[in-house]
Amino acid sequence: MSLIVQKFGGTSVADCEKIVAAARKAIRAQREGHQVVMVVSAMGKNTDVLVDLAQQVSDNPPAREMDMLLSTGEQVSVALMAMAIDALGSKAVSLTGAQIGIRTDSTHTKARIRSIETSRVKELLDEGNIVIAAGFQGIDENYNITTLGRGGSDTTAVALAAVLDADACEIYTDVDGVYTTDPRVLPEARRVPQIAYDEMLELASLGAGVMHSRSIEFAKKFGVPIHVRSSFTDIPGTLIVQDPESKTRPVSGAAITKNEARITLEGIPDEPGVSLELFRRIAAKAISVDMIVQNISSDGKANISFTVPKNELKVTLDAVKQAAELLRPENVTYDEHVSKVSVVGLQMANVPGVADKMFRVLSSEGINIQAISTSEIKISVLVAQSDAQKALQIVHNGFELDVTPEDSPLEVSAVRVRDVTDPAVVVQRLREMEDLAIDDIQLDRSQALLAVRRVPDRPGIAAQIFEAVASKGINIDVIIQNVGRDGSANVSFTCPASDYEKAYAALEEVVQEMGDGEVQGNREAAKLSVSGIGLRSHTGVGVRMFKALSSAGINVDLLSTSEVRVNVIVDEHEGEPGLKALEEAFKDVLIDT
Repeated sequence: MSLIVQKFGGTSVADCEKIVAAARKAIRAQREGHQVVMVVSAMGKNTDVLVDLAQQVSDNPPAREMDMLLSTGEQVSVALMAMAIDALGSKAVSLTGAQIGIRTDSTHTKARIRSIETSRVKELLDEGNIVIAAGFQGIDENYNITTLGRGGSDTTAVALAAVLDADACEIYTDVDGVYTTDPRVLPEARRVPQIAYDEMLELASLGAGVMHSRSIEFAKKFGVPIHVRSSFTDIPGTLIVQDPESKTRPVSGAAITKNEARITLEGIPDEPGVSLELFRRIAAKAISVDMIVQNISSDGKANISFTVPKNELKVTLDAVKQAAELLRPENVTYDEHVSKVSVVGLQMANVPGVADKMFRVLSSEGINIQAISTSEIKISVLVAQSDAQKALQIVHNGFELDVTPEDSPLEVSAVRVRDVTDPAVVVQRLREMEDLAIDDIQLDRSQALLAVRRVPDRPGIAAQIFEAVASKGINIDVIIQNVGRDGSANVSFTCPASDYEKAYAALEEVVQEMGDGEVQGNREAAKLSVSGIGLRSHTGVGVRMFKALSSAGINVDLLSTSEVRVNVIVDEHEGEPGLKALEEAFKDVLIDT
């Protein structure tokens, strides 16, 4: 008998009528021959009510007690759901996270799952019950109640699907699938029938509210198909699986992250260990750094910019202040009125000119790009918050995301991919539920590094630069633009070393046209890449990388990050030592393939 995990979010169980409707969906699935596990969130705004109550009695409630309080929201939902199923003539048992045996670490309000006991759930399923699990919660080794943080019920659902070897995980929500961008922001957004794990990981981290990135990490790690569906209609929804919707279209979605804050350290020493000193202090406060931009240095000095969630700006600045005492930057600036606009696509690396097109459409509407960061499947630009909505619409239209690709599948099916068949390996992975998993560490010696420095910081600069490079038939890999200073900007990128001379000549022409700026380059560069699941949600990954490279005396010239990969550019002669240093640093979490 197949097993399905169904998750119902807060809007799907907001009142008793909706709870009964969800109960009917579970009963229908069971009568179709499936065993069913339901994961239920707190009703509607219940969690917000509980948070408000806590704030009424304490300005700074203890994290442990917040977990105790917030976990009650899901307990109300699961009990009512079990009652509704019973009233409809079927058998159901509700369980808290502790009763299931969801073990977590002790990081209150954002705990990570360590393991899940399955015997009780399986026994109840075999007895003909629909098992209703409280999402968002677990217990630590001292039996304290913990909560999993934002998106915790999604995480619970996919984790249960993984450990129970479920055939699929259905996520019921107030939208009827995954869209090319948020349909509440852009009405012309298109629902996609299928999207790849890596694409959804990027979109989730960029603000797509349908799914949380931790749950997608689980799904990818254990090959669990996720079916995002509406609680209120029978529209087919969207499958999140291994393959994208289209094998020919380079961009599958666009996203906007409105509430970002940008911090820049100007004029810091360009030497090994600098990034380590900065980001280890930030990681110690469990802050997820997003867009990291570091340019080629000038006169032994470099600038580093990065973004964090706006609500974590204050605590991040405290960490930066500690690092500044050692690094002694010439200046530290921040801006809490910025937004990030991004495009994502699994085929992006195979189709030239994607970045050029994005910069060109933004330039055509006079939108100034403050910073650029790219990876193999993502291009992100930082813009003024006042320009963000317009920028998203321009990019979405520019890549024709509202138009269905010709090779979009007419029908999709959820087939679980079980890439590991050795039971011992599976058990070991399940014991390490949310541990960091590194798939690959690579060295690419074929890279050349170029930069245009001190060009005018105005709309269209990036478009002008990359149109010139693209006109020479040169494929670009990593692109970095740092925040402008004194009316000028710096743009760096990598390309094949065989194209270095052509790229250098193209940049000299651009500088001449602009009437200002200079070209710098390094024909012998190397790219070191660390790929895996959970790179961003595990705040210590960057620290581990920087520590390994610093200990080996290796300086980082450029840095780019994504959900599934971190790239650093170094001198070519430091590539091999850097590879060995990273392999040693991550050997405890490197998956043996």
